[in-house]
Amino acid sequence: MHRVIGVLFVGFVLAAVAFAFSPRSDPPMPLTQVRIGHLQMLDVAAREDGRLIAVGERGHIFVSDDRGTAWRAAQTPSTTTLTAVRFVDAQRVVAVGHDALILRSDDGGESWSEVQRDAEAEEPLLGVWLDEGGRGFAVGAYGRFELTVDGGASWERRELEANEEALHLNAIVRVDEDVFVIAGEAGTLLRSQDGGATWQALASPYSGSYFGALALPRGAVLVYGMRGHVFRSDDGGETWQEVATEVQGSLFGGRVLGDGRVVLVGQNGVVLVSEDEGRSFVRVERVDRRTRAALAEAGADEVVLVGEEGADRLPLPRVDGGRS
Repeated sequence: MHRVIGVLFVGFVLAAVAFAFSPRSDPPMPLTQVRIGHLQMLDVAAREDGRLIAVGERGHIFVSDDRGTAWRAAQTPSTTTLTAVRFVDAQRVVAVGHDALILRSDDGGESWSEVQRDAEAEEPLLGVWLDEGGRGFAVGAYGRFELTVDGGASWERRELEANEEALHLNAIVRVDEDVFVIAGEAGTLLRSQDGGATWQALASPYSGSYFGALALPRGAVLVYGMRGHVFRSDDGGETWQEVATEVQGSLFGGRVLGDGRVVLVGQNGVVLVSEDEGRSFVRVERVDRRTRAALAEAGADEVVLVGEEGADRLPLPRVDGGRS
């Protein structure tokens, strides 16, 4: 009898060991267990009714319907980091990221489907722009450039001869009806004056990397990036003037608010505000030093910042003309 019990015990132990080391998939994590404050978010887009969509590490997407006070996780098909997101219209949304990944939503960001992935290329997409008609562009590492004419449902890759060294392209912005500017690494500035069909390299006032670009009123454009450098052009990129910021950390995100104010965010909790269309900036005092990657408007005199530790709201004080 004791011998039988011993054999059964040994069999139980062997079965337990085999189960412990056998390959098996992890159970899916319930969405309610994923909190935005535990993640690094890299971009946020706003809809006119106040809905916000934030994207970031490991493919996480969060939706807020109260201008950033509360967030809920959306259903996503990928765990690949997402770097940029943009509304096409009220229901269509496009997000891009690493592995040349492109996701699309047709229900305002509640659920998402994968449109494209190119993991072997190791070329993350870093910026995206689309208009309500469905025309758009995505830009990324090693000069990757793609276009869509159907709201992000399909994409066509093209080579930009103006970017001979295949430098990273970090942001794209429409300056005027048919004028676009791309900003990227090592002082890369490209411009199209025919709606994106052809591109020309612009003389750059800076050899460091630009991480973002903003369209300003009357055909002006602002570019910003490493070590707090900001440059403004009043003629669509022909000439540039440096804007003093007294900031040493890099600037990663920016937004032109509905009232015309320009806000830039970056390393060490930096938030800069301009009330004179980007000609000068004042630093908003912050109590934390978390890096912010992007922002969206959250109502009168308030913005939502995304970056380290998710998202938070920030009241924006009025500044004296935006001059420091």
